[in-house]
Amino acid sequence: MSGRIEPVAERIFVGLGGNLGDPRRAMASAIRALSAAEGIEVVAVSSLYRTPPWGKTDQPDFLNAVAELRCLRQPRKLLELCLETERSLKRERRERWGPRVIDIDILAFGDRVLAEPGLAVPHPRLAERAFVLVPLAEIAGDFVVARRRVSDMLADIDTSGIAVETAGDAWLAEP
Repeated sequence: MSGRIEPVAERIFVGLGGNLGDPRRAMASAIRALSAAEGIEVVAVSSLYRTPPWGKTDQPDFLNAVAELRCLRQPRKLLELCLETERSLKRERRERWGPRVIDIDILAFGDRVLAEPGLAVPHPRLAERAFVLVPLAEIAGDFVVARRRVSDMLADIDTSGIAVETAGDAWLAEP
């Protein structure tokens, strides 16, 4: 997607989602912003999935996807870029698990385990969230997080209500 960078051993995954405004456009813009950032290459992007809300259920369905990155940045610098991208797309943090234009979460940064203020890697609730595991399994079912294969995590949870909105990465094209 962007210019090739030297491969790194770590596979890095970010989750994207939104349910306000035009989340498809916001997520595509976020992928383009990540791809354009120095030291980042977007390697793969999942299909776009329509998913029911998680946590706070009295809101519209979400659109969700996962992207795999190669990155020369450290996890904190990648987080800063994700937050900056959210702000540029008018993300407002009003309530936990509430509606949003865009959300970008670092799901895994290779096999690193970090627990710092504002940054936990791998994402602490990854194994509970079908809206993340379904698109992650599509592009990296063999990836191991916390000694468990993504496809095995996915087999342990309910995926009902999750549907492909747009197959492949065709949803990234400008409307």
